Parts: sequence; C-alpha cells; structure tokens
Amino acid sequence: MSGARDIQVFLSYAQSDGKWARELSGHLEAAGVRVLDPLGQLLPGDNWSLEIGKALDSSQAMVVLISPAAARSSSVKREIQFALGSEKYQDRLIPVEVEPTTDFPWVLRHFQWIKGSPSQAGQRVAEILEAAGELDVHADAH
Repeated sequence: MSGARDIQVFLSYAQSDGKWARELSGHLEAAGVRVLDPLGQLLPGDNWSLEIGKALDSSQAMVVLISPAAARSSSVKREIQFALGSEKYQDRLIPVEVEPTTDFPWVLRHFQWIKGSPSQAGQRVAEILEAAGELDVHADAH
C-alpha cells in the first residue's frame, strides 16, 4: 500500500463517536495509513482552532464519520466545508457511516458512503487511498 502510506488522513467526527473513531484509526494505521486525529491529541488549554487548521493544512485526505451527533456538530460541518473547498481534498473526502442520518449537508449525498464495522471501513478507506495514490503517480508520469 505504498500510495496510502504517503497520505496523511484527517479524521473528522463528533466527540460522542470517539470510540468508533479510535477503532477505525487503529485499522487504518495497521494498513499503513497515517491518521491525524486532532480530537484525540488536543488538550484543554490548546488553541483548538489553530491546531485543527494546521492539521487540515498538513493532511491530504479526510475521513468524516457520519452520525446524528456529527450532523449536529459545528466543528464537523466546518471541517467538511474546508475539505469541499480545497483542491487537495478533491476525490479524497471519504464519508463513513457510523449511524444512519439524513440530516447532513446535501452535497455529501453525491458521495459514496462507506458502511460497515470499523474494520471493514478501514480496509475500504485504505483501498480508496491506495487507488488515489496510484492515480497521482500516473498523473505525474505524463
């Protein structure tokens, strides 16, 4: 999975989905994907906006966990908006359904959502990132 190993993934989720996010992160890291989980790394007193901005700037893909709690989260909504407006996240914004909800930005309805356990989702995300990495390698060769 050399293509996936070269990509750093920003993991966007609501705090209440933290257990699911940690499981997914473990599966992604086992597949060789570098995961940046700001919620899991920030401490009280940290400048959260600044640190999340740095994390978004340094990542090349985003996995957003979809759930009713995430749909209500202003942070998750801002992170999705950032990814939708950034060229480097084009074809690298990957929604993963944790719990069904219809209360999400309409534009995400045009994306193929990954469903399943954290293990299944991790495998599928790694495959997508691998394919994206291979596409980038071939684009550079021409």
